[in-house]
Amino acid sequence: MKDGTFWAKPDETIEEHVEKLLIELERMKSYGYIQDDELYRLVRIACIHHDDGKANPEMQNRLAKAKCGQHILFNQDKEIPHNVLSGFFLNPDQFDGFEDPKLEYYRVLFAILYHHDYGDPIEILEENKELISSLLAGFCIYDINKRSTRKRIKKMINDPAAIKIKGILHLCDYSASGGYVSEYPNDFLDTSMENVRMLWRQHNPEADWNELQAFCGERQDDNVIVVAQTGMGKTEAGFRWIGNHKGYFILPLRTAINAMYDRVKETILLNKDIDTRLAVLHSESLEYYAKQSEGTIDLIEYENRGKHLSIPLSISTLDQLFDFVFKYQTYELKLTTLSFSKIVIDEIQMYDPELLRYLITGLKQIVSMGGKVAVMTATLPPFIKDFLMENIPFKKENIATFVNDSIRHHLEIRDRKINAEDIEEFYRRNCRSGEAGKILVVCNTIRKAQELYEELKENLGGQDVHILHSRFIRRERAVLEKEILDFGKTFDENRKIDRRSGIWISTSLVEASLDIDFDYLFTELYELSSLFQRLGRCNRKGVKSIAGPNCFVYTQIDAEHLTGTPHGFIDRTLFELSRSALNEVNGILSEAQKIELINKYFTTENVRGSEYLKKYGDVDWIEGIQPYQFEKNEFDLRNILSETVIPSPIYERHRQEIESAAEKASDMTRNYIERMKEKEKIMQYALSVPYWYWTKYQSAVRQGKACSFAPVKLSRREQIPVMECVYDEAGFHQMNFQDQTGMGIIL
Repeated sequence: MKDGTFWAKPDETIEEHVEKLLIELERMKSYGYIQDDELYRLVRIACIHHDDGKANPEMQNRLAKAKCGQHILFNQDKEIPHNVLSGFFLNPDQFDGFEDPKLEYYRVLFAILYHHDYGDPIEILEENKELISSLLAGFCIYDINKRSTRKRIKKMINDPAAIKIKGILHLCDYSASGGYVSEYPNDFLDTSMENVRMLWRQHNPEADWNELQAFCGERQDDNVIVVAQTGMGKTEAGFRWIGNHKGYFILPLRTAINAMYDRVKETILLNKDIDTRLAVLHSESLEYYAKQSEGTIDLIEYENRGKHLSIPLSISTLDQLFDFVFKYQTYELKLTTLSFSKIVIDEIQMYDPELLRYLITGLKQIVSMGGKVAVMTATLPPFIKDFLMENIPFKKENIATFVNDSIRHHLEIRDRKINAEDIEEFYRRNCRSGEAGKILVVCNTIRKAQELYEELKENLGGQDVHILHSRFIRRERAVLEKEILDFGKTFDENRKIDRRSGIWISTSLVEASLDIDFDYLFTELYELSSLFQRLGRCNRKGVKSIAGPNCFVYTQIDAEHLTGTPHGFIDRTLFELSRSALNEVNGILSEAQKIELINKYFTTENVRGSEYLKKYGDVDWIEGIQPYQFEKNEFDLRNILSETVIPSPIYERHRQEIESAAEKASDMTRNYIERMKEKEKIMQYALSVPYWYWTKYQSAVRQGKACSFAPVKLSRREQIPVMECVYDEAGFHQMNFQDQTGMGIIL
């Protein structure tokens, strides 16, 4: 500091740091993410002055000692957070060129004061006047410590322009401090989509965008709602709508996200520059990249680009983006990023009512700040559409339904519980007649799926009976998913209809994540939207005969699974409405009829007394959250109600491999990627169990009614429990620790 140089960090001056911020600001402007010139000028001022407060003598002394290897901690008795001091360096006269100089001054002042979370700046100002004066003695400053000024600053906390200034300041500051690029350009997607069309035309000269894809491509500047039947190309439609803009595809299931990432990477982007173009955002993204990697990409840097929201196209779970609705300190970064982005919401009806409320609240804020949204789904219940319309401006001409005249499903409604006898008889009859017999059985609970599997396997000899649900260890589930995808292909290698026979029993796991095409479906009724998703796994391409029934729907289920009972998880109102709707159906069901049934029965009026609407309404408090009321990690949108464990039989069977990987995963002499890969080896032996069952097991252990196992170390600070259970070819089974039978659990 002797030569007049002020340091922002031990190895970087304030001037050098600010220059890095301005480079990122110019980058964002050049990509079109900041189109308002006044906003750009205001953010530029904020960038220039955000760290001026670091020039105070106490901080410069700390930084000087740090340069010599002495690390001295912040002393709250001698220092004031630099973001608070920086506000005093902001000259109000700088804003004379703006239409409302005072308002713009307070907006920038707010962004500077709040750009770090070192306590409430207003309280710090009020309670430390003397210390502030002594630290800033000798500097040319502007008094902001008046009651009227503090009052005006506080008002900026909900001001949209101030939020954007702060959000962009965060983006520039974090990238400058972290040494990463704030944004990569989307200058490729329109061309990539055109290449897809040209590729189609190599096989069919007449190929073109269908009506859905054309509709979305023509409305890139609008919010849209499209309902389109399975197989119409919603993915291509979504990316046509995003175009050469920053975009996020939000899907409800991680398996579906991974599948879309693979497909987009290979068929749309042709594996070019993936690490600066396309990201997955979910809790296991790094592990997923590691599986896909061929060694040419720095995986840590690639994952960080995704986490920092730098990559122009991302496929994400809801929780990775929409936690900003809790308005924790720095939430403005995500909200501002999404305000210059386009968000595609896929299969919105699959979210539970609480998550739907968070989603719609977030979309409302994003759109009000300038972002765009496209809702794309195979079924859209009118009551969910009403929620959307109440909160987001959709023009009538930008809402459309797309169905073709293909007939894929011939239903037989059976007013009884699903049972092995019906399935066995149907399968044997098909075998006797020599007909193809790919049968998919979908149950509402894992327990029911396991019961049917065990009975059918015993009666049919087992070789053609398979089961898939969410309670297999990861590596076995991956094998089963690969097997069902292969078995569920429409065509064989000669492009003829695949005529294999067999039975696969599953749960709602198959509703959205697996592209499979069976000949026949036996399913329990859940509710209409879920039923129509299940139907989409039978005669998916519409090329198989529907002369006789190919879908058998069982409308009686165990009463304890309905809401209003201790373990009920199926909304009673939606279930009964669905049963009523199916009274109109017994035979051919067209795509148009499916939408008509949803529109007729799932109206807001009809579901008014439902548990679904009650739960949706119970989350209305989220609308009134004030900024910085909550800490960032206080809420988890994943709504975690499960515990990840290693089943004890699996642990005993693979003890040597697990313990060897655990030792390597905790070995700090290995690099991070090596340790992460060893951790992933261990996680291949894990699965998730309901949290209530995990606590029941812990209680049984304490009472001596269950065996206890030492946890497996994943790293120095992380471990995974081993849980006593029954585990066999049907997956994980709950144990009866205290002579109580647990209820069936949905995925």
